[in-house]
Amino acid sequence: MYDVHTHFIPADVLDWLKENKTIVNAKWEKRDPDKDEFLVVNGKWAFELKQTFVDSVLYLDEQAKAGIAHSLISPIPQLFGYDFEASITQEISTVYNESLAKWVNSHRRQISALGTVPLNHPVQAAMELQHAMDLGLKGAIIGPGLSENMLTDEYFTPFWEEADKQNAIIFIHPLLCDDPRLKKQMMPNLIGVPWETTVCATDLLLSGFLDRYPNVKIVLAHGGGFLPYQIGRLDKGYDCWKMIAASLEAPPAEYLKRFWYDSVLWNTDSLNYLIETVGADRVVPGSDFPFDLCSWPPVATSEKGVQSLLFK
Repeated sequence: MYDVHTHFIPADVLDWLKENKTIVNAKWEKRDPDKDEFLVVNGKWAFELKQTFVDSVLYLDEQAKAGIAHSLISPIPQLFGYDFEASITQEISTVYNESLAKWVNSHRRQISALGTVPLNHPVQAAMELQHAMDLGLKGAIIGPGLSENMLTDEYFTPFWEEADKQNAIIFIHPLLCDDPRLKKQMMPNLIGVPWETTVCATDLLLSGFLDRYPNVKIVLAHGGGFLPYQIGRLDKGYDCWKMIAASLEAPPAEYLKRFWYDSVLWNTDSLNYLIETVGADRVVPGSDFPFDLCSWPPVATSEKGVQSLLFK
């Protein structure tokens, strides 16, 4: 079995954080005597820095115990660094990518990886994507855009042109939603995270983006957010409003089948619906390990999705 949605932080990255903790406002906080320290970068999205995030031997042992033959590892969203100057984001991206590549090259049978890029400077992001893939990484994990830019904005053209040229896997992973209404009961994570994916993926679908960049393999986290389950509404809008149809060559439901989706849904009925809607070749097993809301071990899905994403 494969796991295409899982995260790790190499030692070189932790060392970089400690050396630059003032610049990136990194803090290690002991919040619970029964848990590991929590890491907070720039005052956002604290998470428990479990040993499985940072101990490569332990990570591989847990992978083996779960029956996972191969993991596609991603950097963690908390370290995308889009809030900082592009030079800082570039530096941490390079450190992360080179350290992941070093680990992958010594354990090719068990792991492969995606890189991270300075999305806040698209020209540098394109160059770092090329560098990461030259090192042997499969593509990159990115957030759903910047506060002032959607991923379909012309601002990101240099990055997408390089991703298309490289036939890269681009895993779009949401960040916490900052909607002021979502302040209670962990809602920024529980519904805000899939909502961010929904907004981003709907914009990609309706804009004609997938026709402009046909070689990019876009993976959507957490089963695609809420988008697959409201696709009927998009199809109805396509039928009713010419402005929706103008950018598309087919109904939205057909474009839905051009993304890939992980299986991190925690609900068998939802996962079965997703597979029926987009096809088994577009759904891949994922866990989000080792975050608290992980689906561990990942739900085994058809090998068709893994084959179409990683080997074609």
